[in-house]
Amino acid sequence: MTKELEEELELEEDTQKGRYLTFSLGNETYGIEIKYVTEIIGIQSITELPELPGYIRGIINLRGQIIPVMDVRLRFKKEFREYNDRTCIVVIDINEVAVGLIVDSVSEVITIAEQDITPPPQLKGQSNRYIKEIGKVGNEVKLLLDCEKMLTEKEWEDLSEVI
Repeated sequence: MTKELEEELELEEDTQKGRYLTFSLGNETYGIEIKYVTEIIGIQSITELPELPGYIRGIINLRGQIIPVMDVRLRFKKEFREYNDRTCIVVIDINEVAVGLIVDSVSEVITIAEQDITPPPQLKGQSNRYIKEIGKVGNEVKLLLDCEKMLTEKEWEDLSEVI
């Protein structure tokens, strides 16, 4: 890799640092580090596949690329909600694997200063593997997701075998 390309990549990472795409599920607002987001699309026809966990709704064809889609609401053990014109699919890239996250609605891209980000509270005997950090924005709280833990290693393997 050339020195110029390395510097360009570092600059790109710096401009994305602290930036999150926020979306809502019910009354909660979540954030995903912008570096994982490749695009946001409206809900579209999903082809169901047999023998997948319930939160994996199926696959979509996005410009010739087959992408599995996960209903984040179901992944977080929330009640299913019918999709509407506000429902979006946030396409993320984890280790060069594209996955669509179905969310109730996308809000905005925000910057959260490092001093306004704290670790999630540790509850005795409980852990929430999906929440990486908590962002404070004004009087609001944004639950910042750990995209790489949305699926376990085994679930990633199982999904890659199907797709």
